Amino acid sequence: MVPEKLREIARQVHEDKSLAQETVRTLLTWFGAKRRRFVVDTIRKALTEVDLATEPDFTNVYIDAEVRFVPAQKLNEVESKAITEDTISATDLPDATVEVITAEFVSGAIEDPTFRIGQLASANSTPIVVNPNSTLLEATTLMMMHDFSQLPVIQSEREVKGVISWESIGRRISLKRPCEKVRDCMETTVPELRADSSLFSAIDLIVKHGYVLVRQQDQKISGIVTTSDLSLQFRQLTEPFLLVGEIENYVRRLIDCKFTPEQLASVRDPKDERVINSVADLNFGEYLRLLEKPEHWNNLNISIDRATFIKHLDIIRELRNDVMHFDPDPFAEEDIQMLRLFINFMRILDPKKV
Repeated sequence: MVPEKLREIARQVHEDKSLAQETVRTLLTWFGAKRRRFVVDTIRKALTEVDLATEPDFTNVYIDAEVRFVPAQKLNEVESKAITEDTISATDLPDATVEVITAEFVSGAIEDPTFRIGQLASANSTPIVVNPNSTLLEATTLMMMHDFSQLPVIQSEREVKGVISWESIGRRISLKRPCEKVRDCMETTVPELRADSSLFSAIDLIVKHGYVLVRQQDQKISGIVTTSDLSLQFRQLTEPFLLVGEIENYVRRLIDCKFTPEQLASVRDPKDERVINSVADLNFGEYLRLLEKPEHWNNLNISIDRATFIKHLDIIRELRNDVMHFDPDPFAEEDIQMLRLFINFMRILDPKKV
């Protein structure tokens, strides 16, 4: 199905020949999604049906970045120009009768699996800047007001002159050099990265300098990524892993020593040849199947509603699947909060709590 909003965009692009753009997050909402993992193929098929493509590709940019909707033919023409003269033409091939058999293959993977620095929020937030002729007082006021360690010194949105920082100011003052204007105190060697640079290859540069400026394909400076931004990003990536891991351990403790090996093995898929000897051998779906049965639930000997518990545990299972698929889109705060609350709940139920 093609959402009506996407059909309106298609009419705008094809008939009115006018520009249309939206954020990736908005595009996802048209398909009832918060993150890209499950709807990439659905969105691609919908775009194909209305003869559209996004520029840049919606799968490998920051979730709140804007993408332009363009005719698919336009991108195809651009890609066709990349064909080299080494391509073998039909006249180079011997005459033959060939029966072509086509098969329909299913797609759905993210086009670009690399985590790019341009996918960070800070890389897409226009930085606060000063120009070389700004006073030192203006620069230090802005840095104190926003709790910044440095400010880019920019002549225009594409021309970087340097960076002024507390370190560069202190160095000039300690050497008793004039430092009245920003140009007197700035460093002219500035670390920069393209937005499509790998985040992990950028770590050493960011740690070395404390920051890096991010430049988009149109050469505009789109943001500044600092060591603080790295810390926040890795917390967003690792916190869900740690939370679901802790929840799973609490679930195992809840059912540990409450079931026989036969009962545990009974919830395994008959086609699965795994040997199940203890709760450590079960997966998350098997926890659910085990506790869904009233006769098994009674083994826990706890006074909580089984249906409510199972319902929330299933939500946790879905969030766990998101975590384990390494989706680069950040978890919604309400999902993280649900994981935190469920951990607190499991702590209360913990039969081995001292």
